Amino acid sequence: MMETKPAHQRVDVLGVNISAVNIPTAVEVIGNFIADDARTYVTVTSVHGVVESQHDSELMDIHNRSGMSTPDGMPLVWCCKKAGVETCERTYGPDLMLALCEESARKGWTNYLYGAGPGVADELGKRLEADYPGFKVVGTHCPPFRPLTDEEDAAIIAEINNLNPDIVWVGLSTPKQEWWMDAHVNKINARVMIGVGAAFDFHSGNTKQAPTWMQKSGLEWLFRLATEPKRLWKRYLLGHPQFVWGMIKQRPKIAD
Repeated sequence: MMETKPAHQRVDVLGVNISAVNIPTAVEVIGNFIADDARTYVTVTSVHGVVESQHDSELMDIHNRSGMSTPDGMPLVWCCKKAGVETCERTYGPDLMLALCEESARKGWTNYLYGAGPGVADELGKRLEADYPGFKVVGTHCPPFRPLTDEEDAAIIAEINNLNPDIVWVGLSTPKQEWWMDAHVNKINARVMIGVGAAFDFHSGNTKQAPTWMQKSGLEWLFRLATEPKRLWKRYLLGHPQFVWGMIKQRPKIAD
């Protein structure tokens, strides 16, 4: 992994250094990673990622080693503004993905889609190529829900390296996608890997997104909880109070 010079300010939110960026800035930073052949990764970080990091110091380090950790949810944007970075805006994985699809089509960047359920990455790739003329998907892979064998992992690495994409999109959810990117950043030759979680399901049409007003007001968690209660109740009903309590005890500040 190439050492990347900070191109943006970070804010310490309970030990996780969140990049105080917006969509245009994030696209510019990723474009620089590609131009510089940085071999790095981008985490799209929500309250869930910050809470998980409180119980997993290595996950916190993975976020802090990233080339960029964007504020995926409004609470993290509010934290960045509280620390004094007024230009910070929500840099939501699905929105960042579409902005980069447009930029990829314009600049000729190549893309590989890794993650989601059977057939989702293929479907997503076709949709994005149709919606963004010039956008190029060079390969896709849907991994099984079990850990890969060493042989399977080596085969995926070889396939991606043979295709030599500029961007590897990773849709495995947090913290699985962060662990995967960190474990593969020195093995995969892509210029940048970007973990965007549910964006694969949203943009393929398999999962409905919250209305825009809920996203902007910080209530998307309520929409997602209502649509997937069995999977997400612990994340929101237990994790969010932990985050609020943590912020009461430790104010966000500009990262060292």
